[in-house]
Amino acid sequence: MATILYFMGRQVWCDCGNPTPWSWEVNSSHNSQHFIDPYTFTHVLHGVVFFAILWLFRSASIPWFGRAIPLLPAQRLLIALLIEAAWEILENTPLVIDRYRAATISLDYYGDSIANSLADLASCLIGYLIASRLRWQSSLVLFVVTEVVLMATIRDSLILNVIMLVFPNEAILRWQAA
Repeated sequence: MATILYFMGRQVWCDCGNPTPWSWEVNSSHNSQHFIDPYTFTHVLHGVVFFAILWLFRSASIPWFGRAIPLLPAQRLLIALLIEAAWEILENTPLVIDRYRAATISLDYYGDSIANSLADLASCLIGYLIASRLRWQSSLVLFVVTEVVLMATIRDSLILNVIMLVFPNEAILRWQAA
């Protein structure tokens, strides 16, 4: 993923040169340029969601040399990380960057740094591992609480991000910009 992002022209770190590993400024050019930002929590939720979806397919199997082999937990984890890595690559294409800038409050978004994408991948892993150790009810509570805290603090969340990326809503955009 990092190699592909590098050859896509993504920068390794924030242009500002500030070595601080985090940036809490959502509406700034620092967002998505350091290791950690408020959207890190949405990537933790990616891991929770991926665990839930892949758990539903825990008895699925893959054909290998003419016979079916069940997917092991480590294989489901690898699938989740591959999906997240693919999203990080797609998220940093001009198509998605332009979509974010046109449909969301992310006017200063020019894509992620490679360091931020690697941290997002690690955050997904953390979310997946947390969900793998919690009961589904606790994972659901974690998801809802994280969404509510993000909406209250940065006026954005995983759900709002998906809505605005796929079906932009003027009322949500006005609320986020307020």
